[in-house]
Amino acid sequence: MRRLVLDDGKRLDGRGSEDLRALSSEAGMIPRTHGSGLFSRGETQGLSLVTLGTTDDTQTFDAYTGGPNEKRFMLHYNFPIFSVGESGRIMGPGRREIGHGALAERSIAPGIPSLEDFPYAVRVTSEIMESNGSTSMAAVCSGTLALLDAGVPLKRPVAGISIGLCTRSNDDGKIEAYKLLADIIGWEDAFCDMDCKIAGTDSGITGFQLDLKLKGIPYEIMEEAIGMAKKARTAILSNMSDCLPKEREEMSPYAPRIVTIPIDPSKIGELIGPGGKNIKRIVEESGCEINIEDDGRVLIYSMSAEGLEVAKECIEGITAEVEVGKLYRGKVVSIKEFGCFVEVLPGKDGLVHISELANFRVKKTEDIVKEGDEIWVKCIGVDDKGRVKLSRKAAMEERKAEFSDDEEGGSPDAGDDSEE
Repeated sequence: MRRLVLDDGKRLDGRGSEDLRALSSEAGMIPRTHGSGLFSRGETQGLSLVTLGTTDDTQTFDAYTGGPNEKRFMLHYNFPIFSVGESGRIMGPGRREIGHGALAERSIAPGIPSLEDFPYAVRVTSEIMESNGSTSMAAVCSGTLALLDAGVPLKRPVAGISIGLCTRSNDDGKIEAYKLLADIIGWEDAFCDMDCKIAGTDSGITGFQLDLKLKGIPYEIMEEAIGMAKKARTAILSNMSDCLPKEREEMSPYAPRIVTIPIDPSKIGELIGPGGKNIKRIVEESGCEINIEDDGRVLIYSMSAEGLEVAKECIEGITAEVEVGKLYRGKVVSIKEFGCFVEVLPGKDGLVHISELANFRVKKTEDIVKEGDEIWVKCIGVDDKGRVKLSRKAAMEERKAEFSDDEEGGSPDAGDDSEE
């Protein structure tokens, strides 16, 4: 084989040294998943599936030597024996699965968006359907396609390729002839002196692994190998782009929807409520899963848009502040001799003094409002203790002025508390 490559310039399958095998990229073939991608390079084929989850689904692990102890992006690589035409018992992950999976994961990881930009935990499962050289790089390519199909806004798509090296050395052990081979097949991997897997984007390398049977190789050969890998990677990225140039705008209907609401960290206790009363009520009413981070980020996870809106409105209502000068339609929750208390936001009420109920003298609060009534009020102040002062009289005057400025004429009910 060495004579065939070095002397005749031929490869076992008839390709040139820089030629790639036939490429094929597909995405979205399995609609029930959150994302799917199939990449083929000759007789090597990888199928990847993406599952999106909440931040509670991040993988945690012991960090005895320091550093991070959890990760939100995981790639699991499986190499079933049928991919090489064999049969037998399928065991748990072995050296190949762990090593190749780690290489593929760290190659794609730099392209995963930050938690702020994409608040999901992301799991990729890569299944090798057929193997004839460099299945880990097929996992990188199919994994990228599946992520884009799932709507993950990757910083840049990632692809990978394997470069082989065939050499002849003199009696002193120095390399006197060599040939670099792009996209090596199984037999070339077995008989050549190097298998260099290089993954990256169109602008740089994100991961590599060098398997070398020699004691070392000159810098010039390695530089040439990296250049060959870039050329091959660019061709693969172009093929993938023809299939799916960027992430899908619409996520799978089976993927959870996530909305992030930033709140004042001092409001976290108020949102949770005594004994978790408030947050439990929101979860029960909306059917959503809600995570509250220490920095004030509230993550809402839901399978339905309706539930998402219910949870969002409840959270915004509880954490919102009553603004001076703003009109509110609130519910009368308590009647007193000196006025009434009106709930203008969930869990937040204020006092409408009897002198602020109407633009005339009111003898009894019950003459104007009753408990349970919904009325328009205007916030006219908040004292240093946080007590809210409201005015029905000011709200009526402002609403009446708004209607009188309408070109089509004012409404005869502009000053009352009825719904428009």
